Amino acid sequence: MWVVVATIAASTAVSTYGQIEAGKAQQESLERQAEEEKIAAEGRELERKQELNRVLAANAVSASMSGITGEGTPASIALESAKQIGSSEGMINLSEKLKRAQLRRQGAMARSTANVNATSTLLKGISSMASLGIDTTPKEQGE
Repeated sequence: MWVVVATIAASTAVSTYGQIEAGKAQQESLERQAEEEKIAAEGRELERKQELNRVLAANAVSASMSGITGEGTPASIALESAKQIGSSEGMINLSEKLKRAQLRRQGAMARSTANVNATSTLLKGISSMASLGIDTTPKEQGE
């Protein structure tokens, strides 16, 4: 009888531990993925800014070569373009932050689900031992 109890207890313990560790590993993987996404987003943002600077520099050179001054309509158009680009950058940055936050939430949910599954496995193991007629209640010291 004790062999059966020991087998059930060991199986339950190993399964519970495995579920908890799998949840931790999945959470860590999603956290890493979120961090990698942050680095990639920073790289994309830098590329967009460099491209914008190239375009603005080319526009400035073109305007100066054609004798247009930096006043009036060309300046107001450039200002409006800069505002729109800034707004677009803000939306892109927000979207990327939301994506990283979603990855982190998925990681936390994976870990939480693994913990619930581990608890369920533990309770099933206790139930299995109880169904064999084994008392699984904790004993007071001195009994």
